[in-house]
Formats: sequence, C-alpha cells, structure tokens
Amino acid sequence: MTLKVVIIGGVAGGMSAATRLRRLDEQAEIVVFERGPEVSYANCGLPYYVGGSIEQRDALLLQTPASLHRRFRLDVRVRHEVVGIDTAAHTVEVADLATGRRFTEGYDKLVLAPGSRPRRDEPASGIPTLSLRTVEDADAVLAALLAEPGAPVVVVGGGYTGLEAVENLVARGARVTLVQRGSQLLSPLDEEMAAPLVDVVRAQGVDVRLGVEIERVDGGLVVLSDGSGIPAALIVDASGVVPEAGLAAAAGLRLGRTGGIAVDDICRTSDPDVFAVGDGAEKSDLVGGDAALITMAGLANRHGRMVADIIAGRDETVRGSLGTGIVNVFDTVAAKVGWSERQLRAAGRDHYTVHVHPGSHAGYYPGAETLSMKLLADPASDRILGAQIVGRDGVDKRIDVIAVAMHAGLPASELAHLELAYAPQFGSAKDAVNMLGYVAENVRTGTTPSVQWHELEAAQAAGTALVDVRTPGEFARGAIPGAINLPLDELRERLDEVPAGELIVHCQVGLRGHLAVRLLSQHGFAPRNLDGGYRTWVAGRAAREAAQPREDAAA
Repeated sequence: MTLKVVIIGGVAGGMSAATRLRRLDEQAEIVVFERGPEVSYANCGLPYYVGGSIEQRDALLLQTPASLHRRFRLDVRVRHEVVGIDTAAHTVEVADLATGRRFTEGYDKLVLAPGSRPRRDEPASGIPTLSLRTVEDADAVLAALLAEPGAPVVVVGGGYTGLEAVENLVARGARVTLVQRGSQLLSPLDEEMAAPLVDVVRAQGVDVRLGVEIERVDGGLVVLSDGSGIPAALIVDASGVVPEAGLAAAAGLRLGRTGGIAVDDICRTSDPDVFAVGDGAEKSDLVGGDAALITMAGLANRHGRMVADIIAGRDETVRGSLGTGIVNVFDTVAAKVGWSERQLRAAGRDHYTVHVHPGSHAGYYPGAETLSMKLLADPASDRILGAQIVGRDGVDKRIDVIAVAMHAGLPASELAHLELAYAPQFGSAKDAVNMLGYVAENVRTGTTPSVQWHELEAAQAAGTALVDVRTPGEFARGAIPGAINLPLDELRERLDEVPAGELIVHCQVGLRGHLAVRLLSQHGFAPRNLDGGYRTWVAGRAAREAAQPREDAAA
C-alpha cells in the first residue's frame, strides 16, 4: 500500500520533510500545501534583498513547484490554504485561494509546518505597516523605498530581524527611527553585552528610541508612549512573532505552555499520525530541559528531515536546542548560544560568570579587533550554560566552537585545552576561546575570585575598597568612582598603600587584575578581581543609563 503524506507549509521545515522523505521512499505520495505564492525561499535573506546586497530577486527563490516535481515528483500546490483538519477521518480541508474552490484531501501521515506570524496587528492608520517574513513583504518594502527615496521609516523591534532591517533600510537611503519597547537592543544578550550596539546604530544616523512603544498613529505621525511623535511614510514591524498554531488547536491537537504546538522527542503531536516542525512547534531547550519557542531556520530544516526519517521507519530523536544566533549590525557582529545571565537569575539557577576581551587574532598582525566575550557556567558541574560575543572579526567561529562544546558536554574549563587552528591572521596561540577556559578555570577553582560589574556598587557601599591597577594615564582618562590608583608594576613596592579589609582590584579588561589578585593574595590580602575590568563596567553602566528613561516613565 502506498503511503500518503500531506505537508502543510513549505519553506524550511515543510520542504526539508518533503524532499528527505522522497529520498528515502520513492513510492510515497507526497502532497505539499502552501498558502503563499512561494514554497521554497531564503527568508533569512529578505532584509539583504531590500538593502541591495542581494541584487537579484530570483536568488531568494530556491525551488518552485515545477522544479520540485521534476526532481522529486512532489505534488506542491501554492496558494492553497488548509483551513481544517479532521484527525479522526485523516483528512484536511483545503481552500484554493486562486479559485475559491474547497476540497478534502486524505492522508496517512500529516506534517504541520505552519510557521509563525507577526506579534502585532497592523495599526489603523494611513501609514503602511509591513513585516519582512515573505518575498511579497520584501517586494512591498522595496517598492515603498524606491517610490519615495529618503523616506522616513519607523522600525518596531530591536531584535535580530529589526536590526537587520535597520541596516538595510539605511543602505537604501531611508531615514530610520528604531523603536524598542525594552531598555536595550537585542534582548537575548545581557545588558552590558548589548550596550555597545546602541552607539553602533546611532553612529549610522539612526534615531534609537528605547523603553517606548507605539501608542497610536495619527495621520502621518507615529505617536510613542512617551508622547513624542515621529513622521513616517512606512512602518516595518519586527516586534516579534508568535506560533501559527490556530489550525492545530482547532483540530484538537495539544498546545504547550508557550502557545506552540506541543510535540514529543520525535516531533509527534498529541495525535500519533500528525507531526509538527518549524516556528509553530515547541522545541526542547538543552540548557533548561523545558519546552521553548526557538525560531531558527536551522532547527526547522533539521526537524523536518528527522520527521521524514521517522515516517520512513528510521530510529531518530530530537536533540535539545541551544538557540544559537548571530546578527550583523553595520560593522559589528553579536552572537549568543544557550541562556543569558538574566535567564539564569530569573530561574534561580546557580552560575558563575566570566568576561574576557581578547583580540580577534594576534595583536602584532595588522587588523586585530577586540572581542567582548561572556561565558556562563554551572559552579558545581562546570557545565557551560551560555555564551555571548560582540565584536567584528571572528565572532562567528568562536560562538560556533562554544556551541559545539555545549552540544558535546565539554566543561567550561576544558575550553582551555581545545587545540584550535592558529596563524597570526586568524587567531592567537592562546585563542579567545582558550582564554575563556583559562579564566573559567581560575574562577571556579578559586585561584582568582571575582566580582561582577553589577555587584560592585553594593560592595563599595558595604565598605569594600577598590584598587585600580592600570597606569596613571589610563586612570586619568576615566575611572570608577571611589577607586584608588596603584599601578600593577608598582604594586610590590607600594603594598603599604593597599587598603586593609575587603578588597576588589581591577584593570582595563581583567588580565592585570588577575595578576594583582595572585600577587596580593600571596602577601596576606584577600582580593577579588572585577570580572571583565573597567571595559565591562563601563558597558554595564551605559546599559543602566539607557534604561533610566524607561524607569522614569514607568514611575
């Protein structure tokens, strides 16, 4: 008997399931229904088509129904929306959006890949509001920009998609205002790691508004919650997405606590013959172990492929997800994997934190840039819980190394022992990832006790002395209030000037502070190092100052 599989939704998850299943089963009948006009396109490339980096629209179109039929004998029907599922009868009700005709299609196995939808509804106004989720969206945004060069555009949302939209709208000559409800950009990062991105974006002429949201649209004016108004010819909505789970819920399939379609470890829903993949389905979070919404194209592809394996009779299970992500913001790159410190604190989970600021490659070779890196790990098991990196060159390969280490279960301290490719134009003999491992080992073993930037103010208020071991020139250019300057190279001769009692030392990025801790601890003192040094403290302070208007408004 020929197996019939119906797939609802194309793009990453649905098409990965369809093509993989055909490679495993030449006889199966595979039908794909996609309500949009395109079934396989590079949605992650849409902002770059708007900005002009991708010049040809056709480059976004990976496959067509005709090409998929020629190569895989798939029955792909675009502009066909599934409007109902009868799990008892094993049928779906389909609306042909071109003709209005409705019909019923049977299935043996059903795969849901419905994706997600924008969180916000379009405000009632005369200002067009568009997202950047489909090729049609990108066409509409580009048409608006070309119709009115230099037009004022408001981007709502400072996450991955919002920042990509801002960069590419600027590339097209638009006058951009970025409106972010939260107190920082890129909320998956911790505040001190995200703080530099505001300056990066503002340096490109973008008006960044933090801690506000759109209150209403009055004619051609966007009115924000703080009462200010922004002229706009176009609003680009990048405020986030929610799972497209209505069809599944109407069919009686169980939804999870996140609002996504609940699935087990083989992406099977509460009905044994129905599977769900992609943005509409919950994922298993590798760090916390709970269900989570993680909207990543790579996951959708892998889960679609895995479901095809299961349907074809192979033995597979879902791996936990780390939520690895990266974004380019003009000349800066930001990336993360796993949990943030904010998440860990909210969950009450024990952790220790490491900040380092190494070079992207050997300092003596031209072009080295500073990386800001943060590692979070469990103090008992030394399990890596998360990492964040902001910089220019080399961010991508470092976050990928840490993601592999987390997937493999390597302890944080083991990063010190990874043998990574080295030549001066690519890295250092002690790679940036190795440096994370060295510092993690020192912190966890108590070799160099540390204190975090956000803990410093309370420590000083409680009477803890702060010693800045940078040079007098560095100290003069900017110092933490209350610090006394005792340069590291003079410290042995000036031990009598070191304050007694509780003591914190710091330098610019942490290395000299570490050396000072080791020196002082062997001379009868009990110092702690300010993790990440002055640089991290400055970033954290900037983040808190950026959040202040929002707190004032709330008061």
